[in-house]
Amino acid sequence: MNLTAHTVSWSVRDRLIVDGVSITAAPGSMVGLLGPNGSGKSSLLRLLAGLRAPTTGVVRLGDDDLASLRRREIAQRVGVVEQESATDTDPLVRDVIELGRIPHRRSWQPVGERDVEAIRRAAAATGVLDRLEQPYATLSGGERQRVQIARALAQDPEVLLLDEPTNHLDVRHQLDVLRLVRDAEVTAVAALHDLNLAAAYCDEIVVLADGRVVAAGTPVQVITEELVADVYGVKAFVERHRITGALTVVWQP
Repeated sequence: MNLTAHTVSWSVRDRLIVDGVSITAAPGSMVGLLGPNGSGKSSLLRLLAGLRAPTTGVVRLGDDDLASLRRREIAQRVGVVEQESATDTDPLVRDVIELGRIPHRRSWQPVGERDVEAIRRAAAATGVLDRLEQPYATLSGGERQRVQIARALAQDPEVLLLDEPTNHLDVRHQLDVLRLVRDAEVTAVAALHDLNLAAAYCDEIVVLADGRVVAAGTPVQVITEELVADVYGVKAFVERHRITGALTVVWQP
């Protein structure tokens, strides 16, 4: 499913946060949003998710204007994994994943067979099937992130939006999470900070600065020494790894 934003802007009290952004996430692709803190990545993700309405411009999910869809319809088609997903209760892992089925049930409906199957499928895909009866609070940071992705996948979404999904994770769990998203067979847009991870896992890169798109294209086209210097204000070598051929950013001290 295509997800597109056409010249989308969003402002708060006359302050422009997202400024005329146009992006396209092709079906089944993974698009990385890069940029320094405060560049507008999280705000753009909320616009793409329909959690905020753009001041100007249009977000489309396939042929549908997101503004024309009811909240339940959007939740059935778009899964969101935010930076922090705290809870005031002490749920089991199963309870957290089950939240992803709410858009598919009426308020009075109990969990049905389709819900149980969707929960098990999402848990299996994210490697937490054996943790369903475990308290969520006892999980490590990486395990919690996988559970949150399982919750989003349990929605059976066409699009998955993730805000810094590798934040605070060790290297192994960062790789696990991005590999999981890449293999999920959905259209994915993820805000990321690590340029090397973005180059390794994303099909397309969109770089934001001051709420505007300053570069877009494949990792090879976008991640250059000039862009790193201009956007992040630091010097780096951008080269191909001598063994794997992967694009690699090496920071200059």
